[in-house]
Amino acid sequence: MIDAPDALDERDSPPPADVPLGPEPAPTPDPVDVPLGPAADGLTDTVRAMRDELAAHYKGANPPSIDLAIKAVQPGSAIPRSWDSRGMAGKAVKAYRDSIGGTPAKTEPARTAPTKPRRTTAVRTKPAPPVPVAVQPAVPPTPEPVVREPVPQPVEVVQPEPVPQAEPVVRTAPGRPVVWPVMLLAAPAFVAVWSGWVGLGKLTGFGKVNLLPGIGEGWVIDSAITLPVGVETYGAYALYIWLSGRVPARARTFAKWSAIASLVVGALGQVAYHLLVANGVTAAPWWITTLVACLPVAVLGMGAALAHLVREEA
Repeated sequence: MIDAPDALDERDSPPPADVPLGPEPAPTPDPVDVPLGPAADGLTDTVRAMRDELAAHYKGANPPSIDLAIKAVQPGSAIPRSWDSRGMAGKAVKAYRDSIGGTPAKTEPARTAPTKPRRTTAVRTKPAPPVPVAVQPAVPPTPEPVVREPVPQPVEVVQPEPVPQAEPVVRTAPGRPVVWPVMLLAAPAFVAVWSGWVGLGKLTGFGKVNLLPGIGEGWVIDSAITLPVGVETYGAYALYIWLSGRVPARARTFAKWSAIASLVVGALGQVAYHLLVANGVTAAPWWITTLVACLPVAVLGMGAALAHLVREEA
């Protein structure tokens, strides 16, 4: 019986042997810590001592600013006068920060056993039979498509619709207001206010005064009439300025509050007069006399200020 050729090749070939891939690498020696000796820090003895005190106080923590470090270390320092110099303190703080953050701590490298190379067995294999390559026929290039430019179409022009105009608003002048009811209402109020202010002036020391003493004896006037003329006239004038709306903003605001104050003072004057008369008082108390005596001066100041504000440009 004749064996096949494949069987003869396998039988006659020698057994595969272990082939080393290369020389074994030399074992790595264990690292040895070699002392580098003292580092040259370039610091003076005083700055080095200050740095050591910072290290003893903060114990590896990052100190705050130089001022806070000086306040924390100086009271218990062996060299307190050296901390008075900000330059030396700054150098000590910088040296301490460099010692805790500038140079990392040395760590011993991990020792690992050297790895031995693997031994592999060489196996002889037959080469693979050639694979037939199919030749594709040449494909002619595809012609580029022809792009035709679009023909512009005529655009229809649309005229915008006219916007309707708003009709102008014609304002007609209002009719002339009726004034006679106001005059009818003001007549009795004028009489009551006039008599109240004149009576209060009598009770507070207002009376007949010679306007030109030593020159003319006939120029005598009763000063009690100055109260109703000044206070009530200014109140009506300020009220008109406030409600007219044709003055600057500052003038309108001042007229508003001064008109309200004038009307309130007028009402209090009427109440004070009638209470004094009803109780049979012939002379007003000193505080009422003081307030009534200041009214002509206050009315003069408010009237002058309001006149200036009205003339101010808006």
